[in-house]
Amino acid sequence: MKDSPQPPKRRRYDAAFRAEALRLAEQSRSTQAAARALNINAKLLYKWQKEALTPVAAARGADLDPAMAAELRQLRAANRRQAQELEILKKAIASCLL
Repeated sequence: MKDSPQPPKRRRYDAAFRAEALRLAEQSRSTQAAARALNINAKLLYKWQKEALTPVAAARGADLDPAMAAELRQLRAANRRQAQELEILKKAIASCLL
């Protein structure tokens, strides 16, 4: 009987790589483009983004009200959108002044 080839081992990414990937995805026009640039699966990057939105206290099993956790996620998402809008407006103003 022939030995079947071993499936490739899963790559492990350290916290620094994850943080850099999340930063790149936030600055990029799309998460998929960032994933392609980093040569990782887009689903993995989406998973990391979802985990980053989860409150640390809830991840540790602390007693966090589900409504409060949902509100926190919404506020963080709104904060990210406003930061992106601010960057776009800064670039627009800079291009108008030239």
